[in-house]
Amino acid sequence: MDGAPSRVLHIRKLPGEVTETEVIALGLPFGKVTNILMLKGKNQAFLELATEEAAITMVNYYSAVTPHLRNQPIYIQYSNHKELKTDNTLNQRAQAVLQAVTAVQATNAPISGTTVSESAVTPAQSPVLRIIIDNMYYPVTLDVLHQIFSKFGAVLKIITFTKNNQFQALLQYGDPVNAQQAKLALDGQNIYNACCTLRIDFSKLVNLNVKYNNDKSRDYTRPDLPSGDGQPALDPAIAAAFAKETSLLGLPVAAVPGALSPLAIPNAAAAAAAAAAGRVGMPGVSAGSNTVLLVSNLNEEMVTPQSLFTLFGVYGDVQRVKILYNKKDSALIQMADGNQSQLAMSHLNGQKMYGKIIRVTLSKHQTVQLPREGLDDQGLTKDFGNSPLHRFKKPGSKNFQNIFPPSATLHLSNIPPSVAEEDLRTLFANTGGTVKAFKFFQRDHKMALLQMSTVEEAIQALIDLHNYNLGESHHLRVSFSKSTI
Repeated sequence: MDGAPSRVLHIRKLPGEVTETEVIALGLPFGKVTNILMLKGKNQAFLELATEEAAITMVNYYSAVTPHLRNQPIYIQYSNHKELKTDNTLNQRAQAVLQAVTAVQATNAPISGTTVSESAVTPAQSPVLRIIIDNMYYPVTLDVLHQIFSKFGAVLKIITFTKNNQFQALLQYGDPVNAQQAKLALDGQNIYNACCTLRIDFSKLVNLNVKYNNDKSRDYTRPDLPSGDGQPALDPAIAAAFAKETSLLGLPVAAVPGALSPLAIPNAAAAAAAAAAGRVGMPGVSAGSNTVLLVSNLNEEMVTPQSLFTLFGVYGDVQRVKILYNKKDSALIQMADGNQSQLAMSHLNGQKMYGKIIRVTLSKHQTVQLPREGLDDQGLTKDFGNSPLHRFKKPGSKNFQNIFPPSATLHLSNIPPSVAEEDLRTLFANTGGTVKAFKFFQRDHKMALLQMSTVEEAIQALIDLHNYNLGESHHLRVSFSKSTI
């Protein structure tokens, strides 16, 4: 790095549309940011930190891990200036952003007009937060939580679990003050646009005991832990892809109505934290644009475009399916948008379909090509763009709230009055599985829960019987349930 250390850093090669918030976020993990000057015309900025130590730590860190903003590498070096003298009238916008950020960081500042010691303002609380996620339309991964919460201090450990059909997490900071700042800033905020609302409380636990590092739990202080029970930790490419455009992890906040407030500027800070944990985000992967999935290890004797359409259609509106001509155990599936492909991948990767554990990853293809006019591809490619069976066409449809991972219990709806429990038990037993339990909804006999003996049998039954004609112009609707009978 050029020049003698200074608490003012010179940042070059910034993308044209980058915001002050994103540049400030680069410095946040290292300490307080005290000033910023953006030179928009030159694609450069000066960032001033409160101490020279913080600036040295930041420069050393980013010399080992090239920082990226908006998927573009940027360059950081010491400035010749020892401090930034900015004309506040010209630099008002940057100052306002800076104040907003520091307001969150300085949660432990004295209460206005009084000089109270910090301990009086922040009673000794647990460094462990309990996080519940309401209205979980998109899956929230451990890496996403790490990315958001790292902005407020070093996250040591995270454990995620489902309790009372709600996704919850316990997250431990090194210092209770960080936990308090995170709770103040994030409680009640949405992770994604208008959904996945964070509800945060202090846990009674003061230390978490993490046995495995996988996609359910992680101890960032102990990279040596086993992954346990064959659960692979989340693939870093998928984690990076998950910082999707509509989320608080990507766009400048102004462009995302209803997303997190500008105070939660993870972006670069989170990238730094994630990289520090040895999982550098992959530039250039963004789920927002990646709608095509590659599904492999399919049972080629059994699989059809229709069966893939029905199963993947639980998580989004499937546009096209192509079973590969030269490799019939693999298929490309195009979803309506990147959120849906992400959702289908997170729920269906590793599930059993027709006796084989399928693998679902993002494809490098942008679209699924249809065969040329007059070319017979033996029905391996099918266009479902205008299918009446899409579940998510209507904005705000109830289906958005009823997206659950594959489970042995199925939710049935649109049952005509003439169809009895026995009829449905027989129908589902004919798909090759065993019906373990059945229950009509008390208020509404149009709906029922039906439990197969395994998740694989339930997947098979859903593929075979979703949209099955029960007569009286009633087509049965089948989805996975979060309840058990």
